[in-house]
Amino acid sequence: MPTLIRPVRSAGRLLLALAAIAVLVVLFLALIVLTDGAGSGLPALLTTLGIGAAAALWWGRRRTWPARLVPFVPVVVAAALAASVCIPTAPTARRYPPDLPFVATQHWSLATGSRVAVYHYPPANAGTRHRVPLVYLNGGPVRGISVLDHRFLQLLARQGYDVYAYEQAGGGRSDLLPMGQYTISRSVRDLAAFADRLGKGRVDILGFSAGAVVLTRALADPDVAARLHRAIVAEPGPMDGPTAHITGHKGRDSARGLAPAMTGPRSTHTPRYAVAFGFMRLGLLTPDSGLIGQAEGDNAFTAADLGSDTASAYCARDAHRIPVEDTARNFSFSPAASLRVQQTTKDSPSIAPQLRQSRTPAMLMIAECSSQVRQWATAILADDPAIQRTQYMPGVGHHMWNGLDDNNSRAAATITAFLQDKAAPLPNHPTRGEIPAFLRDRR
Repeated sequence: MPTLIRPVRSAGRLLLALAAIAVLVVLFLALIVLTDGAGSGLPALLTTLGIGAAAALWWGRRRTWPARLVPFVPVVVAAALAASVCIPTAPTARRYPPDLPFVATQHWSLATGSRVAVYHYPPANAGTRHRVPLVYLNGGPVRGISVLDHRFLQLLARQGYDVYAYEQAGGGRSDLLPMGQYTISRSVRDLAAFADRLGKGRVDILGFSAGAVVLTRALADPDVAARLHRAIVAEPGPMDGPTAHITGHKGRDSARGLAPAMTGPRSTHTPRYAVAFGFMRLGLLTPDSGLIGQAEGDNAFTAADLGSDTASAYCARDAHRIPVEDTARNFSFSPAASLRVQQTTKDSPSIAPQLRQSRTPAMLMIAECSSQVRQWATAILADDPAIQRTQYMPGVGHHMWNGLDDNNSRAAATITAFLQDKAAPLPNHPTRGEIPAFLRDRR
């Protein structure tokens, strides 16, 4: 009988120790949330250690001296786990991507106070040059422009367009802002300031995804819209708070869940960044949490951390041939600033009344396998009377110019036809009257 009792007692002690570790870790995480990660999590760690040590002293008070140390084992283990959340493993000062080998990086200081990285692709076709500059607003928000996008911009330049692109404040090689200054309205003001700094009169704008949201809100602001010649709203996110709360149909099936998992290092395999980014995404930590600084978070985040988000930008049929969108050296994404911009959009009132006064000629582009809620695009179509055509792009997902097959040339043909006011290569679909049927139809 004693030989049976000893293993049972040992198992019981092990379970008790594991339970104590779990309680202390949960306590630490709760304190991280309550303190918003203050002091890189050290106050939460020290408080947890203090409570754990006090409990261990009380638990071992009637034991002989060597046995009194046993209750401290769970405290030491829990402290080690908690410390891994408090110790930075990425540089805490911002490390910007190196310059690209095929385009010069300029840095422009805007009237808003933002200092942004600018890329210029002059028209490469001497026979056909278009006088109105074309400005590209990339997605994200607060993400660097991918190499895949740079290639598409080069294609537009080869067709005679004077192409400019800038990485929005905090993204790519652009300077960071204080976290409280990342707002959707700041992004719109930066667009106006960029057009003024360019100094070439009214500009054509191609806005993609989050960039399309900035463009839509610019169209709703008469002062900013006065700087725009033509606007292309491609695969937009939600334009305001009411739209952001819409749930509904998306396009045909994307490659999410079908594509092989992204390879490469992930910051979320490190406890510190798994907790920080996970809790921010859940709304348990604010974007300006004291747990990690903005620069550290930007340095730590990798393309693999996007997980299935990249696959969701491609059609299911392309699941096993998704192109590499970027290089590890060029990839840049600011998760905290991105969440902050998205939250200010969700908190904003409806811009529909202002958008209904828009007079800037515009085109809407929607992908067949769009991962975006379709009402995000159709809300713009319904409220902007200046949208002259809608182009439903077959065979592509959210990232419409992706280097596969002839997707880049088809997207370019659609964009250039509108900019030149020529016949559209695709039917005008959906029209405003077709919106109800379009939302019901997942073809």
